[in-house]
Amino acid sequence: MTERMARKTAPDSSRRSERSRRAILDAALELVGEVGFGKLTIEAIAARAGVGKQTIYRWWPSKAAVLFDSFLDQSDGAPEIVLPDTGDLAADLKTVLRATVDGMGDPKYALPTRALIAESQNDPELGAEINARILEPQLAAWTERLRVAQQAGQIAAGIDMRVTVEMIVGSIFHRWSLRTLPMSHAYADAIVEQVLHGISTGTGPGAGTGTGPGLTAVGEPTAAAT
Repeated sequence: MTERMARKTAPDSSRRSERSRRAILDAALELVGEVGFGKLTIEAIAARAGVGKQTIYRWWPSKAAVLFDSFLDQSDGAPEIVLPDTGDLAADLKTVLRATVDGMGDPKYALPTRALIAESQNDPELGAEINARILEPQLAAWTERLRVAQQAGQIAAGIDMRVTVEMIVGSIFHRWSLRTLPMSHAYADAIVEQVLHGISTGTGPGAGTGTGPGLTAVGEPTAAAT
């Protein structure tokens, strides 16, 4: 009887470990927002999480690895990405690119993203992880949506889909990296319209949009754009 009760009341090590892991991931995100990645330390993360630093080193080799898992955790583990397919290519791409603009403007995502990208320049292993688990799945989803549009006759044959995707997504990332120009839904729409103007066959919903209302010839939003 006593042995059975002892088994019932014994601490659940797996639950304790999960609580510690959760506290560490939360602490890393909080601290990078408060002090930046350069001043972030394993010791500070451990203190904020209420664990010993050896607990952190048992699971992660560096503060960058902790922050990367924190980022994945708040992003639901970078789940599989599927772009919408309503039949209107331009509308579908604008929907996703607008959401991308919103996400990149949210400090909760922007701060760790900037820190991880900067650190990946000096950490090839981290860079490979970011590429494999975040970047490539996203680019593959965009590429697949364009392939479907090409099969539907909306995109000209012979177009390099990877280059096209990088033109769209890379434009947003470039402006986000510079921090000197505004990020907006109007800018996202302009990118989509200008790129589709160059690659479409001019048939089907959203194809061959060209320069539409609220856009100048170079794809910048005018005052009337929303």
